Amino acid sequence: MVDYGKEFMLYLMDEKCYDKYFVDFDLLDGDCFRALLSKGLGFGIIAGSVLVKVPQITKIAANKSARGISLFSVCLDLFAITVHMAYSFVNGFPFSAWGDTAFLALQTAIIAMLVLYYGGSSALSVAFTAGYSALVYVLMGGLTPLKYLLIAQGFNVPILLLGKLSQAFTNYRNGSTGQLSAVTCFMLLAGSLARIFTSIQETGDQMMIITYGSSSFANLVVALQVLYYWNSDKQKKAASTAPAKKPKAKSKKTD
Repeated sequence: MVDYGKEFMLYLMDEKCYDKYFVDFDLLDGDCFRALLSKGLGFGIIAGSVLVKVPQITKIAANKSARGISLFSVCLDLFAITVHMAYSFVNGFPFSAWGDTAFLALQTAIIAMLVLYYGGSSALSVAFTAGYSALVYVLMGGLTPLKYLLIAQGFNVPILLLGKLSQAFTNYRNGSTGQLSAVTCFMLLAGSLARIFTSIQETGDQMMIITYGSSSFANLVVALQVLYYWNSDKQKKAASTAPAKKPKAKSKKTD
């Protein structure tokens, strides 16, 4: 039983920190605490990412509408997530440092498919699914050299900013956040902020740190818009569901 416990703890820390905590009982070691916190945050983010965009998916499906969601923004976001996932996987970074991108990529691809489907193009939705699956295989199946993935990762910052800020512009133009899910927006912001710390601690990769910093800024802009347009969306919904007032009947005058 002790061996199983040790194996589990070694998923969260290295042998040196295990000895510090469980052999020397040195619970105040700063480096080991930061490493353990980072690993715990990483797995927590991965667990949260399994459902982070599900509220957005269910909102679109329930309303049978993707109104207010920019397909351009979704596709750019998906490309950036996929490149980041492939770059981390090929580099051999710990799964706790990037595993959330696998679930985010899947959910973002589903959102793009739904936007196309409810936009009246089921054929394009199927074609998109096939094309995206092929792209993932090319990037992660050993067909793309690491140097090209590094170049693509370098473009992630402007792609992320362009994608998220184009959604922000769509919100501004519509005066509403439409079918955007507030839960999803705030979870994405929290996750990207936490990933700055885990990237510093677990990979030290400057490209990943800059990417998550940029993602946090862009997610913050959209999250602030959700707060700003919250009452506006409620008022529009109330106005659309309010029963129309019947005109008063004119009373007939008697001679």
